[in-house]
Amino acid sequence: MQPPGQAEIHAGDRLSGAAARGDLPEVRRLLQHELVHPDAHNRFGKTALQVMMFGNVFIAQELLKQGASPNVQDELGMAPAHDAARTGFLDTLSVLVEHGADVNVPDASGSLPLHVAVREGHADIVRFLVSRSNLRHRDAEGRTPLELARHLGLTDIQGVLE
Repeated sequence: MQPPGQAEIHAGDRLSGAAARGDLPEVRRLLQHELVHPDAHNRFGKTALQVMMFGNVFIAQELLKQGASPNVQDELGMAPAHDAARTGFLDTLSVLVEHGADVNVPDASGSLPLHVAVREGHADIVRFLVSRSNLRHRDAEGRTPLELARHLGLTDIQGVLE
């Protein structure tokens, strides 16, 4: 596979910029009229789904509807599900999962999105992920999500995980 050319990177920059701003009309225009590929990389090697405004579920829906990969990972192994879990946007995480996001793929630190949600204290995200995640998976520090919650003293999240 050849590295993307300048035209593709420029298109990726424009799509990523619109997604990051939460500009749904521009995202739609770029995808539907300029036919920018939904997984086009920007100059930093990121796709629009990786840099989108995570609180804007409509951006996620549009990118996914147009074929964006919900499992794209950055150089640290972070997928959009990790970012949604970190930022606490349950609606966005739910849309990602509906479109095939694998919540059992670890990032470079061995963390699943569930570990990330525990670390950030997002109990609603933990509740959503608990039935979808491998609860025995250990991060790079050797902790399961439950052990991480205990280590951090998050008793409410411990209760969800137990």
